[in-house]
Amino acid sequence: MQYYYINGQTPLNEDEKLGLIPSLITRADLDKWEQENILEARKWLVNQSIFSKYDILREAFILNLHTKMFSHVWKWAGNFRKSNKNIGVEYYKIPLHFRELLNDARFWLENDSYSTTDLAVVFHHRLVKIHLFANGNGRHARLMADAIIAKYNGQKLSWGGKSDLTKPDKIRKRYILALREADNGNYEPIFEFVRS
Repeated sequence: MQYYYINGQTPLNEDEKLGLIPSLITRADLDKWEQENILEARKWLVNQSIFSKYDILREAFILNLHTKMFSHVWKWAGNFRKSNKNIGVEYYKIPLHFRELLNDARFWLENDSYSTTDLAVVFHHRLVKIHLFANGNGRHARLMADAIIAKYNGQKLSWGGKSDLTKPDKIRKRYILALREADNGNYEPIFEFVRS
């Protein structure tokens, strides 16, 4: 399969490409296969009412969600990446940064540091910035934010409207720019984006 990447996507290395499970011919096939897997994960997530508010902010749940989102597509779904990328911390630092994020999130909750919506957005940004996985980080982080919103009764996020943030359009460009502003400590553009 020929791989091509749009602005903001993380290129896969050759070993990661070998982790593709189905026999797909085109990128459109891959996108469709991933989307079907993600829809299954969304259904699974909706049925997870047995999880407590704190369960969704635990490592096992977060890695399991990525597995549910991509296990029909990638052999390495739910596993930390094993290579450096054009974004994210160095791969061997992922566990440290991830643990730090989970500790921060627990602190934010216990101390009402953020509104539910802002907490979900900051958590999303930090997940993307760490970049846990070889692929699917933005989609996974957005679904995690949606899960936090649902569990903690926050304001539903629009993610820039009904645009597909995997497509190279002006909405995605605005999303990427807002993430980069958050990288520099300015969260206002991403707060505005998720509510627009």
